[in-house]
Amino acid sequence: MRGRVSVAVGLAAVALLLPVTGAQADPKPTIAEAKAKLKKLNEQADKVVDQYNAANEKWKKAKKQYSTINASYAKQAGEVEELREGLVTVASSTYQTGDVISMGLFYNANPDAMLSGLAALDQLSQGRARRLDEYKSAIAGLKRQRDQKKGVFDEATKVKADLLKQKKEADDLVKEQTELLRRLGAYNPGNPNSAGVTYSGAASGNALAALQFAYRQIGKPYRYGATGPGSWDCSGFVQAAWSAGGVSLPRTSYEQWAWGASRRVPLSALQAGDLLWHSGYGHVGIYAGDGKVVHAPQTGDVVKVVTLAQYNAIGAVRP
Repeated sequence: MRGRVSVAVGLAAVALLLPVTGAQADPKPTIAEAKAKLKKLNEQADKVVDQYNAANEKWKKAKKQYSTINASYAKQAGEVEELREGLVTVASSTYQTGDVISMGLFYNANPDAMLSGLAALDQLSQGRARRLDEYKSAIAGLKRQRDQKKGVFDEATKVKADLLKQKKEADDLVKEQTELLRRLGAYNPGNPNSAGVTYSGAASGNALAALQFAYRQIGKPYRYGATGPGSWDCSGFVQAAWSAGGVSLPRTSYEQWAWGASRRVPLSALQAGDLLWHSGYGHVGIYAGDGKVVHAPQTGDVVKVVTLAQYNAIGAVRP
């Protein structure tokens, strides 16, 4: 019996010294595996960032619309108040001359309360009736403005919630990309104050101006949602470059592709200044001529020039 116990104890000790496969932490990925994962993350990030940019643009438009309606509402409210004060004056005069009218009605600052009580008034003279009609019309307009204002505000609030959701998803992706790049020793923080380089290609006209601007951004870091001047994402970079060339482009890469529906050119007929897409139209850059592309790549990289073969373009548009 004692011998069996000794054998069991010995086996247990040996077992403790042996590696337990199921309990081991996952091994760190090889460089090749990390690069493959990074490539997949970059492609995923292009789509997520474009969705974030689209939501951000929608939010900015909704906010601007709300501000415009809010200003209009305030102006309309001021006009209603002026009409109300005029009616108070008329009512006071009428009261003094013996034509009884509800004074409390006109001293009520609540437009809805005043409007609901107008039907109780006696017949008024033509002049006073006209003023009353103006007031009723102004009140109705004010109510429409108020309702529209609320609707736009509610929509802006919803858009803001969508924006925050997209931002969180993008932030999570950026964190994962950054960790992988640092593990590979390939994270490039860039220089927000980079003076870039001089463009010396064959472009002319508006395309020359766009590419001169683009080359001056070389070395500045990529940052999703960024539109310069110290950092860029791909579509913000392209939008700003072609703005320098006198052409107004939409904000996101997908919108830019849609904008160029009637301006598309085959990849075999590229000219300097043409816009180039890869990654399912989630990423855009600018053809610089001589087989080169300038673009803002992805997290952990900088605005730079790559070969057309490296860029792997799938579509082109000529602004």
